[in-house]
Amino acid sequence: MDDDRAVRIVPANEAPWTDLLTIFGKADYAARCHCQRLKVTGWIWRDSSQEQRTAMLRAQTACGDPEARTTSGLVAYVGDEPAAWAAVEPRTAYPKLRTSRIPWSGRTEDKDDDTVWAVTCFVVRVGYRGRGLTYELARATIAFARERGARALEAYPMITEPGKEITWGELNVGARQVFADAGFRQISHPTPRRVVMRVDFPR
Repeated sequence: MDDDRAVRIVPANEAPWTDLLTIFGKADYAARCHCQRLKVTGWIWRDSSQEQRTAMLRAQTACGDPEARTTSGLVAYVGDEPAAWAAVEPRTAYPKLRTSRIPWSGRTEDKDDDTVWAVTCFVVRVGYRGRGLTYELARATIAFARERGARALEAYPMITEPGKEITWGELNVGARQVFADAGFRQISHPTPRRVVMRVDFPR
């Protein structure tokens, strides 16, 4: 692969803040949400402002601070261009997951167990979609979480069907096949279009 097409993935704190803003863009849902939908208490558009969501993302990622003890995701580059993002943190970092039935349907896990991590969102920059970047990011989340002490990693993707259109805003959680390809296994099917996928790490 030519160097200008090679994919490199780094923790978000090792990426400049301006690179993350480039990925999120200015027009799509991602630019307005800034990965805060599962974090804002209440309804995101009523109970937070754009400025607050942007500030929250910047603080959570610690972009530009390679020495930061924590960060909230991964940034993918194609060559030198910032191209995609994946949110991955302890499951407890997402308050809205506590009240969503998707992660918990038919399960009795401890909601306060911060050794279980979650991949909750992908954002792929306009112009870089359709290149398989979510597949590469999903694989990278496994090592990222494990190296930081996770005993398991979950995701809550959608089932995609041939010929059935799904808007980009819906698919920000990822597609089931993306996680299956990375080695996640399906552990539950809480809604017709959503599944829970998981990787458990040997202790």
